[in-house]
Amino acid sequence: MTSTRPAPRFDAPAGTVLGRWDDGVVRATGIRYARAERFRPPVPEPPADGVVDATAWSPACPQPPAPELELMVTDPMGELVADEDCLRLSVTVPEGCVPGSGSHTDRLPVMVWVHGGSYVSGAGDAPAYDPAVLVREQRVVVVSVTYRLGLLGFLGVPGDGGRPANLGLLDLVAALRWVRANVAAFGGDPDAVTLFGESAGGDAIAHLMAADGARGLFRRAVVSSAPLGLSRGRARMSAAMAAAARTLDAAAPVADVVGAQARVAARARRYGLAGAMPFGTQYGFAPLPAEDALAAAWAERAPEVDLLVGTNSREVALFVALLPPAARLARLPGTRRAVEALVRGLSRRIYARDAVGLARRHRAAGGRAASYVLSFGAGALTGAHAVDLPLLFPHRRSWEHSPLLAGIPWDDVVAAGREVRRVWAHFARTGAVPADLPPFLTVDRG
Repeated sequence: MTSTRPAPRFDAPAGTVLGRWDDGVVRATGIRYARAERFRPPVPEPPADGVVDATAWSPACPQPPAPELELMVTDPMGELVADEDCLRLSVTVPEGCVPGSGSHTDRLPVMVWVHGGSYVSGAGDAPAYDPAVLVREQRVVVVSVTYRLGLLGFLGVPGDGGRPANLGLLDLVAALRWVRANVAAFGGDPDAVTLFGESAGGDAIAHLMAADGARGLFRRAVVSSAPLGLSRGRARMSAAMAAAARTLDAAAPVADVVGAQARVAARARRYGLAGAMPFGTQYGFAPLPAEDALAAAWAERAPEVDLLVGTNSREVALFVALLPPAARLARLPGTRRAVEALVRGLSRRIYARDAVGLARRHRAAGGRAASYVLSFGAGALTGAHAVDLPLLFPHRRSWEHSPLLAGIPWDDVVAAGREVRRVWAHFARTGAVPADLPPFLTVDRG
């Protein structure tokens, strides 16, 4: 329900931001944090001279259709439009904690959401990531960031007239600088910023922990289901993709750029498992160190960032279910054990092994770190990739009919999610995991 009260205003260094009331929270959406020409680094948005109208959703980065997403989520993009001018973020605040509301006292912990989607799909304001319940229930400020994807954000093409790599990661750094400078005006504590993200979003956060320019911009990180096992040894694959993208006209219509993405990604197929996520971060290009210097960069920053890193118990089960040949194989008599061994083995190879390793290295370097395993769900999709999303963001229309939740009453999803949201918010406040955990979540505190 939308209130008829005068619209909330936030007097921030970025300008006077005009938001809106929305069912127990206040939203300030679609705020521009930077601008960028195509294939060029972001330029921070200067302070606005007048009022910033923050009442429309952030546009999504242009992206190809994602039929697998349609199978998992109802109407994944909702009302969002696609626009290259997508370097925007949205802030959601508990209604009673708006500065100047009378009940506002202490600054709240800030949780910055980095969406996943294999670096090629998704958007910060996609309804499936609606943070309203998390914000209302846990009294935190959530900032949802939209950044460049695919050919527009995650493939460098070096050489004369080349295109920088890691543009989407540079976008995230620019967004974090905006948060650092402005979030206090929304009731948030700029010294208590926690990044949290899933899948490619978690992967991006792990790399922000080592990125130039990101130091001091966040205090804590929740890295969920990050495919860190696919992040190394990608240089030859990225070079082959860059060669395929070199002929792409930088002035071409954006539809042509998006349309060329499948052709470029096809070059990754010969590179084995890494080709399952063709686009991603590239080492040795700003803001990332060379691959052989990554461990040292992580170690140097470890004492400055509290880390919670983990996976779902059977991540790859989602992809078995979504790929028709694999799904057919899983249904054949006598194949259950073989399929389960494949699911467990690949889940460890792509996700779990490196999550545990990152936590151990973080502690060894003087940082605080805990690792977790989440095993929620029913049947063949128990513990599958993305099953944590409806727990964190229980947007009913998006998730109620997802195969991830088949057979589970919605009230049970909300109740289980309340426990996950409590744990994540406690970590955002304290940098530690609470002692009392739900039965489907196990934590190794080291």
